[in-house]
Amino acid sequence: MSSILAEERKNAILERLQTHGRVNAADLAQLFDVSMETIRRDFDMLEKDGLLKRLHGGAVKIQTQMEELPFYQRRNVYLEEKKRVAKRASQLVNDGDTIIMGGGTTILEMASSLRNVNKVTILTNSVPTAHTLMDSLNQGLFQGKVILLGGEMNAENYSTSGTVCEKMIDSFRVSKAFISPGGISLSGIMEYTLDDSSISAKMIQVAKETIILVDHSKIGVETLCKVSGMDQINAIVCDQNAPQSWKPNLQNIDWITASEE
Repeated sequence: MSSILAEERKNAILERLQTHGRVNAADLAQLFDVSMETIRRDFDMLEKDGLLKRLHGGAVKIQTQMEELPFYQRRNVYLEEKKRVAKRASQLVNDGDTIIMGGGTTILEMASSLRNVNKVTILTNSVPTAHTLMDSLNQGLFQGKVILLGGEMNAENYSTSGTVCEKMIDSFRVSKAFISPGGISLSGIMEYTLDDSSISAKMIQVAKETIILVDHSKIGVETLCKVSGMDQINAIVCDQNAPQSWKPNLQNIDWITASEE
């Protein structure tokens, strides 16, 4: 494999960690046609971001994270996968829908992908998502209106939460909720904080359908706070097929694989 850009290389390292659980520095240097020092610098940066743990001669993945990276630090992690998931999820929005969109970088990509729908009303507690939607609205990429939910601002995630936000959500009834959680396992969907968990749970409560957006790195990940069980999910959009062992538990859930184009 020829030398690639640093961000692409780091994403590729994370993908190999997700698949194999461990990577060898010498193997990566040969694979990417770069020096060992370059791989060590990649390891240093990824470890600083909490995405791996360095060992002698290589690195291992971190199985469970109790703290989520800040919004703009994780935005480029698995970016291509997020874009595929987001684009496929955006195709589930129909004319006349009233939808609610949670926070997170995959939801932000979904906002960027929304096209050619009319008379949609979109609620969100994410400031970057609201900003992106307004830009698209002003460019005529879709027609409708955007409602930014108020509440206490989270400085790391650029989203609102708390009692005010929950009360605002509770005053609406929507056709679809689009949520990108911190993790998903057979026991349900997870968030890193109680605030995020409460907001996601409230969004599910007011929606007729709940659609979960995840890239493969979130499959099997359990974080601090459980939002809901799998019985409250209608569809999951992911960049990979469902794990074989999960299929008996997905009888009533539509697993949508966002394939490469």
